[in-house]
Amino acid sequence: MRLLLVEDYEPLRNSLTRGLRSEGYALDVAAEGEEAWWFMSSNDYDAIILDRMLPNIDGVELVTRLRANQKATPVLMLTARDAIEDRVEGLDAGADDYLTKPFAVPELLARLRSLVRRGHGQAEATIHIDNLTLDPSAKTVKRGDRNIQLSPREFQLLEFLLRRQGAVVSRTELWEHLYDFEQDTVSNVLDVLVGRVRKKIQAADEVNLIHTRRGQGYIAAIEE
Repeated sequence: MRLLLVEDYEPLRNSLTRGLRSEGYALDVAAEGEEAWWFMSSNDYDAIILDRMLPNIDGVELVTRLRANQKATPVLMLTARDAIEDRVEGLDAGADDYLTKPFAVPELLARLRSLVRRGHGQAEATIHIDNLTLDPSAKTVKRGDRNIQLSPREFQLLEFLLRRQGAVVSRTELWEHLYDFEQDTVSNVLDVLVGRVRKKIQAADEVNLIHTRRGQGYIAAIEE
């Protein structure tokens, strides 16, 4: 999952950057409004964490522009102002959720998972396909009675494919949701990553759940 973090207070920005990347998220980071708008208008994100008070362009204006450009990306707005009218203004502008500083990082992560789930049109907290279950909160994957150990990047790849199960995901789209703006593209890195995940989740007697569509991308599906 690829996120955009927009926060002008450097200590908080650095702390959240470390925490989100340690959770396996691909992350682009902006410190002020103009830079944030460039990221928002140029890329697709699974969610945006947006500070309300920013230099140049504030968070309310940014989310207003985002919605005016027909982008439905879930937005979690951060603010040090807890007045009801401030929260109402942000929500009316198009933010999906609000978190008042200071906050606990586990709560931010839980709200992010909820926003991503809703952004993909899913109500359940866990994701299922065949006898495989992925739990984004606990960061666990099980197939039948077998626990499957995945690296953070492998987990994010599997989660993204499962959230889009039944639909072909192009290599470009998959890359853009797994790696941040500063990451260099390596031609075969996705093939290697998909191959590792496929090998880990599929025992010899189990049906294949991740399929390659030559010239198109990948699809998570149960196929005969």
